[in-house]
Amino acid sequence: MTVARDPAGGSRATVAPPAAPPHPVASPEPPVNDTLHSLARITGAVAAIRARYTGAPEVAIILGTGLGALAREVKVQAAIDYAEIPGFPLSTVESHSGRLLFGALGGKQVVAMQGRFHRYEGYSLQEVTFPVRVMHALGAKTLVVSNACGVMNPEWDKGELMLIADHINLLGDNPLIGPNDDTLGPRFPDMSQPYDRELRAIAHDVAVTAGIVLREGVYVAVTGPNLETRAEYRMLRNAGADVVGMSTVPEVIVAVHSKMRVLGVSILTDRCFPDALEPATVDEIIAVASRAEPQLTALVRGVLERL
Repeated sequence: MTVARDPAGGSRATVAPPAAPPHPVASPEPPVNDTLHSLARITGAVAAIRARYTGAPEVAIILGTGLGALAREVKVQAAIDYAEIPGFPLSTVESHSGRLLFGALGGKQVVAMQGRFHRYEGYSLQEVTFPVRVMHALGAKTLVVSNACGVMNPEWDKGELMLIADHINLLGDNPLIGPNDDTLGPRFPDMSQPYDRELRAIAHDVAVTAGIVLREGVYVAVTGPNLETRAEYRMLRNAGADVVGMSTVPEVIVAVHSKMRVLGVSILTDRCFPDALEPATVDEIIAVASRAEPQLTALVRGVLERL
């Protein structure tokens, strides 16, 4: 029995502590990496796809807002709805079809996402980027990612294309947060050249040959879904960004983590000049993207033909 001093200075008896257990308690098991990007979940998605398609895509393509028509250029060999693939989110954006297409484009075997996912839909960045893990596991070593975005560089105009040379992540999150599986990529991937320099050079050559106006600049990713205020456009422009959008950066981070080569192309869909800002609607943005899509299609097909 132990004795403890009470507040008044007297003493009171306390109950003796319980005896130690006769056998030592086992240490808890280390945490299991059960993230969405775990190898087991990737393998499960790949197995579901392999039941429908057994080819080996060389290039993965992600089609952004209003850009689903590029899929018409793919000689489709198989089409799988996202709902049929374990772990895949479902597209909730009106202009995103929600299918994975397998086939040929520009003489290469490709897998194309006809519709992507966004943070503003309520998905985590691991969910947003899970398809990149799956497409890489299927065999794709190159990622071509496209998007529709607002243009802040006053020397450029809507309807033009821009190669992404670099990006700024203002999503407030990162798809690599959490346990790292070294079989998927390094804990601290280098991001000094996220967009492949050789692929950009090929794209510029294709653009010159095809007479396509092709800019090159910095893409900044924000969460959305609202468009930005005048003050926010000024801040983003002063931070070094030429265009602003709500996607792409998470997929590129995961692609670089997976050691994929990346080519990023943006369609400039609305002017974001603070001193001459006009309201923009989704319908207008999609319309501009659709009009510019033939140029995007010619550019991507031309790059694939030269790989």
